[in-house]
Amino acid sequence: MSMPAKLSVGVMLPMLIVGDVFAVIYWHRKAQWKHLWRVTPPALIGIIVGYFLMGAIGDALLRRLIGAIAIVLLSMQFLRDRGYFADERIPHHWLFAWSLGLSAGVVTMMCNAAGPIIIVFFLAMRLDRFQFIGTIAWYFMLLNLFKVPFFVGLGMITVDSLKFDLKLVPAILVGGVLGIFVPKWVPEKPFRYVIMVLAAAAAVKLLAFG
Repeated sequence: MSMPAKLSVGVMLPMLIVGDVFAVIYWHRKAQWKHLWRVTPPALIGIIVGYFLMGAIGDALLRRLIGAIAIVLLSMQFLRDRGYFADERIPHHWLFAWSLGLSAGVVTMMCNAAGPIIIVFFLAMRLDRFQFIGTIAWYFMLLNLFKVPFFVGLGMITVDSLKFDLKLVPAILVGGVLGIFVPKWVPEKPFRYVIMVLAAAAAVKLLAFG
């Protein structure tokens, strides 16, 4: 929020990777690879698509579009959890994984804002809270590492931006330690709704402020 959009995306990526690595080290055994492999290949393709779309779509428009889509998807997931419709075929159809994965790849490449979308996918798989964390940690680490050469080539990661990132690494590590203990304190059902509320808040922020 305090930097131009393109610069902020480049500054954020190394910090996200530090958090990803910390999460994977602790939670890697909880990852559910059968779900991870369904949604990762389309996301990698989406990153390449996003690379070629850089500059063709304004950041503000893209963020608002993603915010609106995420709110719709989260609303549908909430209704599904409440039993208003219980069709289990949709979440496990290849088109569901590919549409969300591809969208997440495009968005993460262009503005690091794929969280609300991909959270919907993993919530739909009905993972427990530890499986959810372990799987999504691997997912974002793979995607974020894949993005690095593109960001360097576009001049979005520089020596100066890395120096700025280093100043914030201690705070990221403190957050990582908190991320170990907090999920253990929160029971399964409340954890699921906390994740949905946080994803919805991120989506509203994207929608309202771009």
